[in-house]
Amino acid sequence: MQRKAFRVSGFIMVVVALLVAAAMIAIIAANVGVPGTDGVMGAAVVVGTLLLVLIATGFIVISPNDARVIQFFGKYVGTIGEPGFHWTWPLTEKTKISKRVRNFESNRLKVSDADGNPVEIAAVVVWRVVDTYAAKFAVDDFAHFVEVQAETAVRHLATSYPYEAHASGRASLRDSASVSDELTAELRERVTLAGVEVVESRITHLAYAAEIAQAMLARQQAQAIVAARSTIVEGAVGMVSSALEQLREQGVVELDEERKAQMVSNLLVVLCGDRNAQPVVNAGTLY
Repeated sequence: MQRKAFRVSGFIMVVVALLVAAAMIAIIAANVGVPGTDGVMGAAVVVGTLLLVLIATGFIVISPNDARVIQFFGKYVGTIGEPGFHWTWPLTEKTKISKRVRNFESNRLKVSDADGNPVEIAAVVVWRVVDTYAAKFAVDDFAHFVEVQAETAVRHLATSYPYEAHASGRASLRDSASVSDELTAELRERVTLAGVEVVESRITHLAYAAEIAQAMLARQQAQAIVAARSTIVEGAVGMVSSALEQLREQGVVELDEERKAQMVSNLLVVLCGDRNAQPVVNAGTLY
């Protein structure tokens, strides 16, 4: 689990380093020319240099939304996530891990939907690192891990829903809100192992595969035509019924059942036809 590493202000250790250097110089200056003090000066140089090197290896600068995973000869000793100039244990390995929000768009995947139709689908994923320990040690490459898991989740989502719902109440891939929520939830579960949080994910590309695109387009056009015709017929029937009712109430003309049927047929042809009707003028009697 992630934990905080030991740290102190880097400016304090700069002062300490200056004091060590000043002490070393003072010892050397005090013993210059004094017989029998070569060993003291040599020891002061060695110890002072060693201390300065140790202090120098502990300095670290961290930018906002960055973190450093600290390892001491392979052992995890903690994480420093506060921005600023710090000093931590010397001779440690300090691995940088960005905690900034990242995003990427998956490749366009060709998969079969729940109805067996080949479709092309792609999604954009917004994510960030929340556990630096897991991101560093739980997986080999957390960024690549997220991309692979995102592709797997998109494939699973595409096979779970049809491209479009042909029955009422059935969810489809075109229902962007519900589908995106499910994709985000599945991704969060998959990448928790790597210490990553998925902020959101959305479908960015959705289309039938090229080999069936024309057939599906014709199907959609046919469905649209049927729906439009149904609306037209429904309205035409209402208009014909209203016309017959008004003729009867106002006594304009008395029609028997045969003439009513003929009139209904003519009106429906005029109202439902996709071309302009050509009128035929009856120059004789009505019958």
